[in-house]
Amino acid sequence: MQFEPATFAAYDLPVPPGGANPPSPYDPIDAVYAAARMLCANGAANGADISGAVFAYNHASWYVAEVLALANSYGQSQAQTVAAGTAGGIALDWALAQVGTPYIWGGETPGVGFDCSGLTQAAYKVAGMALPRTAQEQYDAGPQVPAGEPLQPGDLVFFGSGITDVSHVGIYVGAQGGQSVMVDAPHTGADVRVEPFPDAVGSTWGGETYLGATAP
Repeated sequence: MQFEPATFAAYDLPVPPGGANPPSPYDPIDAVYAAARMLCANGAANGADISGAVFAYNHASWYVAEVLALANSYGQSQAQTVAAGTAGGIALDWALAQVGTPYIWGGETPGVGFDCSGLTQAAYKVAGMALPRTAQEQYDAGPQVPAGEPLQPGDLVFFGSGITDVSHVGIYVGAQGGQSVMVDAPHTGADVRVEPFPDAVGSTWGGETYLGATAP
């Protein structure tokens, strides 16, 4: 991240999940989080002016163009094909930004912790939609994606022992390496992460069953 010591010190706290303590500009996690905070402080928060924030770091138009082109090449995924401004796309992008946040039962606070439905509720709140709190309530709220219909990034995917016993929810990201993947807050002892799940409704996923999806 090429931080001057004084610049890093201005953006190194709070210590991110998995970072060094005390923070170090040579620790990749600390450095990336500090860089993100600096970019947000310079206008990139919520994607408002990313190019302006990069320009504030290095006052050269060629540098901005190069950085944004590299970022685009690293970050391309199906999630980025979602139409700009759709609730599902906004919710998905926000949820992906929470990767690494610890799982906490009942958690619903960015940077502190989430449980599965706390993450999905918070993500859709950012997108301007109010979801119920629990996985069961979110499943019941629908609308259901018909079986066999392709999922769209941002759809909610549900797991449990049956449709009246829904115990887990994630947000569909897309297909990676031939597998469907979601971002979710999985269980105690784990962090928010991107992980695969089966394509077919009724398939086993760990000790649960994939029950289907909704499109809020």
